[in-house]
Amino acid sequence: MKINDIKGLILPNKKDEEFLKINLDALFSYDFKEQQTYEFDIMGLETIEDKNTYDSILFDITRSIDNTQKVITINKNIAEPIFLIHKIKEDETFFTNSLKIKVAKGIKAQLVEVFVTNSKNSLYSVNRNFELDENANLEYVKVQDINESNSFIFNSNIEQKNSSNIDFTNFEYGNGFILNNFINNINSEKITYNLNGLVKLKDDTTCSNLIKTVHNAKSSISDINYKHSLKDSSKAVFKAKSLVNETALFTKAYQNTNTILLSDDAVIFAQPHLEINIDELEASHGATTGTLDKEQLLYLESRGIPKELAYDILLKAFEEKIANNIKDEIIKEFIETYERSKYV
Repeated sequence: MKINDIKGLILPNKKDEEFLKINLDALFSYDFKEQQTYEFDIMGLETIEDKNTYDSILFDITRSIDNTQKVITINKNIAEPIFLIHKIKEDETFFTNSLKIKVAKGIKAQLVEVFVTNSKNSLYSVNRNFELDENANLEYVKVQDINESNSFIFNSNIEQKNSSNIDFTNFEYGNGFILNNFINNINSEKITYNLNGLVKLKDDTTCSNLIKTVHNAKSSISDINYKHSLKDSSKAVFKAKSLVNETALFTKAYQNTNTILLSDDAVIFAQPHLEINIDELEASHGATTGTLDKEQLLYLESRGIPKELAYDILLKAFEEKIANNIKDEIIKEFIETYERSKYV
């Protein structure tokens, strides 16, 4: 089956402003031999119909195949993080997976998802809905580590009630075609939304991050922070839009992305964008692109550190800044010691 043969499905057009610089032609024209809904190992999960209205047509890629959604409800504080490991091994298969994560009022929770493939020419299309009740706190970490010739689409839609907090951190390690889509319409007061990401690419990998945040209620914070480390002929796209409407007084909206190019052939397209309709707020956005600091390299070499080791030290220091934002020590240790070989 081809995605662009699915009846009634409206696919992104590369001429659309949202999808400029993202080439989806090869993905949508590929003829997959099988289609499967990826099943969770957790028993007894509630199953519902996904009736949500989304601001992006990308969610419909999964829903066009399976409009059901599993539900994880966290209604008590948990001492250790929940880990969900997704292993894809089948070749030429179009996988879908949809999950709603609900965190009850006043509850603090941590959840990690790892997406790893050992297949050829397969696609994993994932929808995630997050619902946080009042004063709920969720730390969510995603590790994407697909191998070459595979594709991964990840859609995230977040709904938060008053005084809730979500810390969302992404680690993009894979070698295929990756497209992430993050949406948060902030309709309640005193919300905190932190979105962090490390995009670490090599070979001819393509990774795109589309981020849309809409502030409709007062006294909320959105802080988007991404770092890119690009080798060989890899390409990254970072498009973030934060909209602050007239009803969102005293908002704090921040965007920042930093890129280290480790090859003359590596490419970054970064487009942070703020659309502000009030005066009573704090807001900033920025994007930097460069190489490793030559003066710092020379300094380390002057202290007797070999050039290759000095290079690795500076690169690690740049990349570690995202992992250092993780609050849960178990998750932080997991990221620091993560190895793909443990899961394939």
